[in-house]
Amino acid sequence: MPQRTVLVVLFDALQSLDVSGPVEVFAGADAHTPGSYVIRTASLDGAPVRTSSGLALVPDHALDDAPEADTLLVPGGRGTRSPDPRLVDWLRAHAPHARRLVSVCTGAVLLAEAGLLDGRRATTHWDHCGTLARNHPAVDVDPDPIYVRDGHVATSAGVTSGIDLALALVEEDLGRDAALTVARHLVVFLRRPGNQAQFSAQLAAQTASRAPLRDVQQWISEHPGADLAVEALAARAGLSPRHFARAFRAETGTTPGRYVDRVRLEHARRLLEDTGAGVEEISRASGYGTSEAMRRAFVKALGTAPAEYRRRFRPATVH
Repeated sequence: MPQRTVLVVLFDALQSLDVSGPVEVFAGADAHTPGSYVIRTASLDGAPVRTSSGLALVPDHALDDAPEADTLLVPGGRGTRSPDPRLVDWLRAHAPHARRLVSVCTGAVLLAEAGLLDGRRATTHWDHCGTLARNHPAVDVDPDPIYVRDGHVATSAGVTSGIDLALALVEEDLGRDAALTVARHLVVFLRRPGNQAQFSAQLAAQTASRAPLRDVQQWISEHPGADLAVEALAARAGLSPRHFARAFRAETGTTPGRYVDRVRLEHARRLLEDTGAGVEEISRASGYGTSEAMRRAFVKALGTAPAEYRRRFRPATVH
């Protein structure tokens, strides 16, 4: 089995968890399968860097002297706001030679500055997706998923999503058992699929300012199996269906139907992850009515059927 070099790029004011999270995953994988990974860090001049939280990190190399990377990992943090042009130039020249190019959080900004995301789908921390899209119109920015794979380039959302992406890469390299073992040792109970939303349905949508609409949002989350048609929700809010639909979208940023879809999907996912209930029972409890309707919703939103979702993403038992 070839040993894969993971090279982590360091710079001042990076987010420490963007580095330590993935590094712990790859180190755990190497402990599970000795010789599978060697982890190296490098800064521009080989000098120590200070993270945004004040921690000092001492690199193994200067970037120009760093070994060739199988996986080149670029973290994010405040240091990406005004990056050293030399760092961007180094990425532009060297990153294309890595078998895999990975960013965590706003590390995607550095890749975009180097032109490495042009024509590709990518994501970053939800709070920076708009800026990334405006400043780099050639990048197809998707603000929803926790990570995105586009060819050999993988970008992830904020902070801890780098752990999810690293686990996915370990599974790709060493298999599912290795990834599950690492997740168990890190007490990561759920390896989330990349197309899982960065937010729950309740957080993804804004909270309505008017009490009747807020009450409806709460009702939806507590009763996903109820009649959640616009007419029924409008009656609960004391509004006409047309007025309700317009007001709901204006105050939450999404339509009632889309909000209901997200809540039901989230509810079904939790039941698949946390209970042993059957798919038919879960489909009824989540408002789908039939297992086939739930299957279609899962395939459309997550790219996998409910049974496969449960097999892959239900938390591992801790011994």
